[in-house]
Amino acid sequence: MSMATRTGGQPAGAHAADSHDLIRVHGARENNLKDVSIELPKRRLTVFTGVSGSGKSSLVFDTIAAESQRLINETYSAFLQGFMPNLARPEVDVLDGLTTAITVDQQRMGSDPRSTVGTATDANAMLRILFSRLGTPHIGPPAAYSFNVASVSASGGFTVDRGSEKTRTEKVSFSRTGGMCTHCEGRGRVSDIDLAQLYDDSKSLSEDPFTIPTYTGDGWVVRIIAESGLFDKEKPIREYTKKERHDFLYREPTKVKVNGVNLTYEGLIPKLQKSFLSKDRESMQPHIRAFVDRAVTFADCPECDGTRLSALARSSRIGGVNIADACAMEIRDLAEWVRGLTEPSVTPLLGKLQHTLDSFVEIGLGYLSLDRASGTLSGGEAQRTKMIRHLGSSLTDVTYVFDEPSIGLHPHDIQRMNNLLLRLRDKGNTVLVVEHKPETIVIADHVVDLGPGAGMAGGTVCFEGTVDALRASDTVTGRHLDDRAKLKETVRKATEALEIRGANANNLQDVDVDIPLGVLCVVTGVAGSGKSSLVHGSVPAPEGVVSVDQTPIRGSRRSNPATYTGLLDPIRKAFAKANGVKPALFSANSEGACPTCNGAGVIYTDLAIMQSVATTCEDCGGKRFDASVLEYRFGGRDISEVLAMSVTEAEEFFREGESRIPAAHRIVERMADVGLGYLTLGQPLTTLSGGERQRLKLAVHMADKGGVYVLDEPTTGLHLADVEQLLGLLDRLVDSGKSVIVIEHHQAVMAHADWIVDLGPGAGHDGGRIVFEGTPAELVAARSTLTGEHLAAYVGG
Repeated sequence: MSMATRTGGQPAGAHAADSHDLIRVHGARENNLKDVSIELPKRRLTVFTGVSGSGKSSLVFDTIAAESQRLINETYSAFLQGFMPNLARPEVDVLDGLTTAITVDQQRMGSDPRSTVGTATDANAMLRILFSRLGTPHIGPPAAYSFNVASVSASGGFTVDRGSEKTRTEKVSFSRTGGMCTHCEGRGRVSDIDLAQLYDDSKSLSEDPFTIPTYTGDGWVVRIIAESGLFDKEKPIREYTKKERHDFLYREPTKVKVNGVNLTYEGLIPKLQKSFLSKDRESMQPHIRAFVDRAVTFADCPECDGTRLSALARSSRIGGVNIADACAMEIRDLAEWVRGLTEPSVTPLLGKLQHTLDSFVEIGLGYLSLDRASGTLSGGEAQRTKMIRHLGSSLTDVTYVFDEPSIGLHPHDIQRMNNLLLRLRDKGNTVLVVEHKPETIVIADHVVDLGPGAGMAGGTVCFEGTVDALRASDTVTGRHLDDRAKLKETVRKATEALEIRGANANNLQDVDVDIPLGVLCVVTGVAGSGKSSLVHGSVPAPEGVVSVDQTPIRGSRRSNPATYTGLLDPIRKAFAKANGVKPALFSANSEGACPTCNGAGVIYTDLAIMQSVATTCEDCGGKRFDASVLEYRFGGRDISEVLAMSVTEAEEFFREGESRIPAAHRIVERMADVGLGYLTLGQPLTTLSGGERQRLKLAVHMADKGGVYVLDEPTTGLHLADVEQLLGLLDRLVDSGKSVIVIEHHQAVMAHADWIVDLGPGAGHDGGRIVFEGTPAELVAARSTLTGEHLAAYVGG
């Protein structure tokens, strides 16, 4: 056999393809990045650090990952690109050496009531196929076991014309067997509505009787009811006849004519069910959620016992287990059950299902069940659930991008996550991780530290190199990397206690515990041990409890810190009073908007399948307001200049003098207290980092009147340096007479606590018990739990 002769001057061991081992970024200017140029090694684990808001996500997600996705989309035909989102090219001069990017972020999974852990990971689909093949009695195809598919049947006929022959009608029928429970429509829960919370029955329709949000007297919804001709507008609702009451509450959609316009009238209850109750509670606006909590009680569906499935779907079993039982098992128990099935005809299916379930266990989510609603997962659980499909993938030379994968993880679980990141790297993939936890930073092959500050004070690369070199550097991260909190010499004493007796929500096992008040109390334990079940599901909720959970704040490009916090309202009123005009003029979303760009500040040009082009509005110069509005001044500034101020500037501006607005000053003071002094009041919410959004939300809730604050992992998205500021804030809350209960994994917060409640010892049915309660010093001295061991190692005890 002849050998090909190598030609050219290239050494035998080198190849041109081997020179492409770097991702090159030059001149990145996305959000607050300042012409960042950097080279990242491929097939290595690179961790991006820096204070919250320093530009980490702008570089990793909005530049590198976004451009990779845009280039992939361009490989599809023009026809297919028409159905895809138009992604703009990031603000960067050169991006070279990109590979396919797979982004695993912290975004909560779909909050649709029918979305579960099983449907989100394809585990449910495989189980349905399994039961359709092996279940007895056999009831139909996989759809017969799906709570998202309803059973339907239809019959009819169609006419066949055979040319010169006589036409004839053929009868046809159609049926489909689905697994949806018809009573709850696959949601597993049903609602009961308190009519007294909907309207005042002593009033008539002409007296604006409704207490439902958006149901105002001059609104179309109320006008359709009042002008439908079905009711006497002057008659009190409590005096309605039986028929009138039925029409008022339950009437089917009916065409009516209101002021000469054909409209549809529908009873109040079905209308509310469609408009409010069909949505997930967590996705509702705060005032809508408050109304639903007040007016609606939810309970497990009595027909399906909360399983979402029809009786027929639940009748089919494999070895005495039906599909509802399988989905209700903890995933680690389900994996063992599947491992015991040995039917040769479905061996490939069992292998794939087994791998998926084992991946859950491997990633630390074995305590979940497949019927867990995906909207109830924490940010960390959602991110790890998305990782499931990538474990064991045969793809290599892929860029995996992770956003703080350690979120929601106990120190005991972080090592497991680190091993998964290293496994992805060792398969020949590039792994880019945005992270604050030292335990994950130290495993990096390459570290990029952005800063030095946040917002406009950040956006530059302060350091890149190895972890050891980072320690020796003088950057904020380098100085804080080996920080260790000290145990407090003295702790505060509780003034009273919240008593919890016999708590059994979810996996809690008849827990009895006293939560001390008047102190900083930290509830901790491994992921899935029952912390949230204890605090959110069992702690009595009297008036005065302020709960700040992990639900992300929502907002469009038109939303900003001023609108989200309510700061814009007192500012608009002050401008209106000073100039003798309407407050609506000083809103870019209302009458004061620039007519050219409709208050957006930019004009978008749609180029069909090509990327949309955003150009600054020439008429308002990006200020968003009509020129006539900018002539009105308050304290020597127009409204656009006020919104361009930083929180620190605004705090001084609203404090005293002719521009003094006490209500506005209180709000910006709270924003400064949570470390957001650098943000501008008019900065779009879409440009804020996860940590900035978390703290903005905390600033809003600090205004709520209450004696007990319940915070769910407030260190999410916070840099090591930012955690110190958070601890100071928590101390100020307690010293002002408040009680603070924190669900937290961060050792610095545990060490700073006055009292610790530790749940465990494991997750799921291995948890749900109190394994320690006492001071941090006592926990460190005892080292009797996983938390105790890790806290002792952290403080050097």
